[in-house]
Amino acid sequence: MLDKIVIANRGEIALRILRACHEMGIKTVAVHSTADSDLKHVLLADESVCIGPPPSADSYLNVPALISAAEVTDAVAIHPGYGFLSENADFAERVEQSGFIFIGPKAETIRIMGDKVSAIRAMKETGVPCVPGSDGPLGDDADTNMEIANRIGYPIIIKASGGGGGRGMRVVHSEANLLNAISLTRSEAAANFGNDMVYMEKYLETPRHVEFQVMADTHGNAICLGERDCSMQRRHQKVIEEAPAPGITEEVRQRMGALCTKACLDIGYRGAGTFEFLYENDEFYFIEMNTRVQVEHPVTEEITGVDIIKEQLLIAAGEPLSYRQEDIKIKGHAIECRLNAEDPTNFMPCPGTIEEFHAPGGPGIRIDTHIYDNYRVPPHYDSMIGKLIAYGDTRESALRRMRMALSEIVIEGIKTNIPLHCDLLDDSAFQAGGTNIHYLEKKLGL
Repeated sequence: MLDKIVIANRGEIALRILRACHEMGIKTVAVHSTADSDLKHVLLADESVCIGPPPSADSYLNVPALISAAEVTDAVAIHPGYGFLSENADFAERVEQSGFIFIGPKAETIRIMGDKVSAIRAMKETGVPCVPGSDGPLGDDADTNMEIANRIGYPIIIKASGGGGGRGMRVVHSEANLLNAISLTRSEAAANFGNDMVYMEKYLETPRHVEFQVMADTHGNAICLGERDCSMQRRHQKVIEEAPAPGITEEVRQRMGALCTKACLDIGYRGAGTFEFLYENDEFYFIEMNTRVQVEHPVTEEITGVDIIKEQLLIAAGEPLSYRQEDIKIKGHAIECRLNAEDPTNFMPCPGTIEEFHAPGGPGIRIDTHIYDNYRVPPHYDSMIGKLIAYGDTRESALRRMRMALSEIVIEGIKTNIPLHCDLLDDSAFQAGGTNIHYLEKKLGL
């Protein structure tokens, strides 16, 4: 088993990793910026190391500082959590070149799946269904690009190969706007991602976002833990997630799970990962793979009983998966609301001091958060301050428990998006299940 690990992250995911480590008898090293010395996991870790000033570029994205923290504390591995450097192949490579274990996939796997063009090519080779598209990067010939668009059929979407998080994409509804859209997306891609490669796909107009959670070890084993629906989004950022996805049958779950686990074995995947799909008219279309633990992993844990973080740690230690596919049984339903320190009407971040915090409770309620009374939410990072999860035997039970939990939770001193969640839980379309990825923005008038 791993003796000691560096947690190269902050907030609720850092605390989640720390708790899993302590449960398994693994010592922890919390790294933090000068703005984060009062984070809960920093106070609870066996050791802590300050790695720089508040800006992420000088702290949580500072690769030499992170590796130095592992060196000075005699740690053996680094867990990147999500965000920051979690899907940075160069970081994974530097970690392992420095003699430490990267708790995630191999660097070459991250590179393949982090580039949208190579990821789609790899998925097509392994049999995973993909969105009709250009089957590679777009060249500079205008006539060829127009022919590709006409073959796919409008509307189409231009995407940056190195993009993510909703950035680096542009929808085109007619040939008249195509060439300008390609040029603008190239320029944005070069500026934001250091890579001006773009590609073209069919734009699905009313799809759902359905993703499949996988895990693979270094002994040739891979399993799928079912699917999640993450369609309730605002500007490509998930707001509510649930598992299993409404309307997905067991036969479809088994078929897609088998395709995803086969893909893991074909590409030599290691650790936890998520295959993300657009789902429209009973068809799945691969869009990307997240080569890390997801924010929404708790809903999968609730319906399967699998501790995803602990399995990550076991895999990194060279152990085989604790489960076989036949051990995975989907039971009940779980819903997660992302809690953000933001104005619920204009979504502007609202950092500040939490004067009072009261966590909800009761059967089926879980809250993953790092906040506490008098904790100061800094202005330098993502506004998410926690995740509220409700589990029930049925979706209706989970919804009722979530409504009750939202009515009980108290966060005073800052604005949060709790009123938005209360509104969405009472929305008739969400209650029915199966809303598409554009529903929330239309509801909000964005």
